[in-house]
Amino acid sequence: MSLNDAYGLRANGKRHGDVFTLPEVVNYMLDIAGYIPDKNLSQVSILEPACGDGEFVLEILRRLSKSAKLYNFDFNEAAHSNIYAYEIDHVKIDVALHRINELCLDLENPPGLIKNANFLTANHLPAAVDIVVGNPPYVRYEQLPEDVIDFCKRSFDTFHYRADLYVPFYEKTLRMLKAGGKHCFICSDRWLRNEYGKKLRKLVADKFNIECIIDLKRVNPFQEKVSAYTSIVLLSKMPKRAYFSYSSIHGLSDLGNAKIMMKPSPRNDDWSCSFVGFDSCDNLYGIEEFGLKIGIGVATGADSVFISKDLPQMVEKELLLPLITGRELRGNSMRSTGLYILNPFNPDGSLIDLSQYPRAAAYLQQHKEKLEKRHVAKKSPQAWYRTIDKINPGLIGRPKILLPDMSANTFIFVDAGAFYPAHNLYYITGSDVRNLELLSAILMSKFVTCQLSSIANTMNGGFVRWQSQYLHKLRIPNLFDMDVEASELLDAYHKHDLAGIDTIVERILRRTIDYGTSRSEGFQLPLFFDC
Repeated sequence: MSLNDAYGLRANGKRHGDVFTLPEVVNYMLDIAGYIPDKNLSQVSILEPACGDGEFVLEILRRLSKSAKLYNFDFNEAAHSNIYAYEIDHVKIDVALHRINELCLDLENPPGLIKNANFLTANHLPAAVDIVVGNPPYVRYEQLPEDVIDFCKRSFDTFHYRADLYVPFYEKTLRMLKAGGKHCFICSDRWLRNEYGKKLRKLVADKFNIECIIDLKRVNPFQEKVSAYTSIVLLSKMPKRAYFSYSSIHGLSDLGNAKIMMKPSPRNDDWSCSFVGFDSCDNLYGIEEFGLKIGIGVATGADSVFISKDLPQMVEKELLLPLITGRELRGNSMRSTGLYILNPFNPDGSLIDLSQYPRAAAYLQQHKEKLEKRHVAKKSPQAWYRTIDKINPGLIGRPKILLPDMSANTFIFVDAGAFYPAHNLYYITGSDVRNLELLSAILMSKFVTCQLSSIANTMNGGFVRWQSQYLHKLRIPNLFDMDVEASELLDAYHKHDLAGIDTIVERILRRTIDYGTSRSEGFQLPLFFDC
């Protein structure tokens, strides 16, 4: 496979990683990185690691040419000494060089300006640069060839879990930054929040300063429409400051003019407190601080075998538990379709003896070949008929909040104890129905959904994911200190009155958050009022 085709084609026929930036965004990024023609740029080194068809390079040359005329230095010498551009695809380089020639800047030896190389594997790089700028390729882990994955794992400490290709681009370019230098990428924002960005976040928090983050999820900053949610992130190799600026724009005309919020600079690999300014407020709590438990439904590895409406006709009824799935919580209503799950475990967690359950034994034997192909069965061949997760029958009968992994629902359901949750459901249990309904109302509020949109990755359609890693990070007011608001909140919950819930939750927050003594003093509730 050639380097040019290494990452395959997208559905539109273009290569993975080929998404190019609009000129107005390029201009803005160079401005905030400090590469402006009013300055003497003769000694300013700048790197673009994946230049595509040249949008950044063209603007860099324009600015360098203007600076050369203003400060009377040799444009050609400065261009070839201080501009470092790399591109894996020689076809794009040809396009970029054609565009450079059209600028009529009298640039000598334009082909010497762009190196035809994979930046991640390239040698003979500059030791350090003043500015890094660009739009690194986004290629999901699943699209990366095995040899690329192996190379990245060997070569880059931040290539963690199922990292996207842009993560090693971040690491390599950050490590090339001079003291006092600026680093500005427009990139998918997944690394700011999810597991695969953990080690990159730690690198940034330890060794770099976050200058600003501009959230672009509501606009398209590229030359084609893409589904990626992006941000512009400006970093610097300067002493860390206590805060960084954050803005979310609704249109490209807002670049440079959007409302700015100051966020606390992160100190480790968990940046949730930076996106939820009241994370450490004394009077807001994590869900589990109320004695509640956050869990996920059962994964079987073979739903077609373990889950069915027809199981009562096939196996012993004492092995069956009524099941609820995310698909049955649609349209803001809970409609059970009568599914059951076959539980192959005893109450003590050991596997059942199939000889004691002849009907289940016969049924499972029919599907043995399929069940044995699962990883869990290969790991323990004698337990070939187990589900991936152990099943706890005690969960039946216990009230629980049910949260589909992804859902467009605005209502959150409380199961009084009738069902066992499937693997596409998260649940919260540990209290009675009343308290869980109170918590559900708070989870339905804009206060919480805006927290989620800030600490979790937004999916296509604008929906956030209910996942345990995010549920653990949510901050809510005291469930047991609501006095008169509790009955009002329950009434609004039962009426599906979202506006009423928001009004009541806002009143609770204004009463319970003491701005004078809170550790988050100086922060308002931007994610509640401005989301």
